[in-house]
Amino acid sequence: MTLRIGNASGFYGDRFDALREMLTGGELDVLTGDYLAELTMLILGRDRLKDPGAGYARTFLRQLEECLGIAHERGVRIVANAGGLNPAGLATRVRELADRLGVPVRVAHVEGDDLTAAHPGSLAAHAYLGGFGIAECLRAGADVVVTGRVTDAALVTGPATAHFGWEPTDYDRLAGAVVAGHVLECGTQATGGNYAFFAESLAKSSHDLRRPGFPLAELHEDGTAVITKHPGTGGFVDVGTVTAQLLYETQGARYAGPDVTARLDTVRLAQDGPDRVRISGVRGEAPPPTLKVGLNKLGGFRNEVVFVLTGLDIEAKAALVRAQMEPVLGKVASVHWELARTDRVDADTEETASALLRLVVRDPDQDAVGRALSSAAVELALASYPGFHVLAPPGKGAPYGVFEDVYVPHGAVDHVAVLHDGRRIPVAPAQDTLVLESPPEPPLPEPLPEGPLTRAPLGLVAGARSGDKGGNANVGVWARTDEAWRWLAHTLTVDRFRELLPETADLKVTRHQLPHLRALNFVVEGILGAGVAAQHRFDPQAKALGEWLRSRHLDIPEALL
Repeated sequence: MTLRIGNASGFYGDRFDALREMLTGGELDVLTGDYLAELTMLILGRDRLKDPGAGYARTFLRQLEECLGIAHERGVRIVANAGGLNPAGLATRVRELADRLGVPVRVAHVEGDDLTAAHPGSLAAHAYLGGFGIAECLRAGADVVVTGRVTDAALVTGPATAHFGWEPTDYDRLAGAVVAGHVLECGTQATGGNYAFFAESLAKSSHDLRRPGFPLAELHEDGTAVITKHPGTGGFVDVGTVTAQLLYETQGARYAGPDVTARLDTVRLAQDGPDRVRISGVRGEAPPPTLKVGLNKLGGFRNEVVFVLTGLDIEAKAALVRAQMEPVLGKVASVHWELARTDRVDADTEETASALLRLVVRDPDQDAVGRALSSAAVELALASYPGFHVLAPPGKGAPYGVFEDVYVPHGAVDHVAVLHDGRRIPVAPAQDTLVLESPPEPPLPEPLPEGPLTRAPLGLVAGARSGDKGGNANVGVWARTDEAWRWLAHTLTVDRFRELLPETADLKVTRHQLPHLRALNFVVEGILGAGVAAQHRFDPQAKALGEWLRSRHLDIPEALL
């Protein structure tokens, strides 16, 4: 008895046509959509300030307008967290849409995640709920379920629990569904999107990465799953693409959620045919005693100016403009300068002869980073370094957000499934919980025998994928062969990681081994400041941190190259 669950959205703004593509491209039982991220909750919070009836992903309604009838005809249930900050409001709008289209669907929603009232000063404070509320809605016959803030994997654990009749203590089965859900949650990242070895894949005539298809999972009652995609769609699914997504935005070997803690160090992957990867061996443990709550706050106002420095004397030009801007910046709360030496010697285009000097300012007072800064920068147009210009005129200053994690007991939320007929079904909090500790590190594999070395980029022998979790970042690094893993596990220590990425030198870095995946996962604390909305660094979500690591050179055994 297989349950086929597809994904049609990895973020708010993902490919609009994906819902239709997944509904018409092959067989499905359930179609999910993940619309929420830390930054999205802040955006929806600002929407709700302007309109109390807003706070949900508006594109979801437009997608349903085209596709609700198709889903009904094909018997596909839709589960999405597009409700954001207002799942009840979105459910009402979906019912209105269904009535207007004449499509007889039953719409339910999940609520209880909103803890904003308990956290004064927050724009939005929402607990990450599990999948049992979704399961209650589906058991009661819902065709469409919309939720607020649930874990991304809950969009899969909920339908699987309803379909297979799992109990809250079926930890291994639930953990298998969590792992499958984690692979699906970011859409085409599991089918070749954002993949470290994309260039190699493009060389294979059968791999078309221009428009990767969205993934689906064939789930089984025992918690095992096969990740695949609809026939004839772009991209590809192999052990590498699934490994990359498994490492994305994770931390240690224990992947904790409100329903279960999945042990990532037990996951085994195997190619099960073209575009099919089997996930097995996943073990689960009781969830932790607390739920994560994401707090989104307005942090103040920020502004940015990028000065273009061309040709000779780059350092001197940067020093001059910094000195000229100093008087107006003296009272600003936060000032950050960064010189990116994108210029080349004897360049044959003006752009490649230019470096970029980036100024970012933050302050609680919009005026401090707005008109005063803009005027000071513009007034330098004829009075600064030769060739003075900026990439864009500075603006008036825009609000920015900050993100923080806090934790509350399971019983602090009123997790409720609101059914299509208006009945409200309370969802019991987890009864058995486990205080999580990092499991013992597994023994290192036997090192490679000594041999000749070549200075080369790490990315020739290892893939990587990185991402954000609040102010922290993770970098998952994996080897594709046993021999490369033997070398990687001994070579890429925390000290070597810091050496290769000097921006992490003064930060806490923790390394975790995942030997079944031939992978290492590094968690870098504080590199993103107060989270993506604060735009603390050039790459505010650490999306390219892994690619920077892969580009760094070190001594690699010639036998691996």
